[in-house]
Amino acid sequence: MSSRKAILIKKSENGRKAIYIDADNADEIKSFISANPTIQEKFKLITRLILEENRPPRDLYDKENFEKGCEHVTAMKPAKGKSNPRIYCQQFAREDKQLYVIIMAELLQKKTSQGLSKKEKQIIRRVASYTYEFED
Repeated sequence: MSSRKAILIKKSENGRKAIYIDADNADEIKSFISANPTIQEKFKLITRLILEENRPPRDLYDKENFEKGCEHVTAMKPAKGKSNPRIYCQQFAREDKQLYVIIMAELLQKKTSQGLSKKEKQIIRRVASYTYEFED
């Protein structure tokens, strides 16, 4: 599988953490976030907590580790209620820059089940399989 491009969105003040976005899905993810002011505010909160605090609460950002190989997949949860969207991410330490990165890889606009559906598991497996080249 060929590498995908990851575009830098924001770095922490201390330079140790960074949030990137998958170039292929950037337009869809950005449009979704900017279309709703509530989701926009929640997204800002999640990114601030990831970058500047130790870790955001699990109801905002958590691992989606349901099988071996998916340990580094996480989900941002910018809204509760009817739509319950997810932005599935990869998180790992980037050895070349001594940087902890989170890459927003794919958007699921509506999560319908309490557990993980077949569709959600497919997305998580797909996100886990991605390799990235970074555009700093």
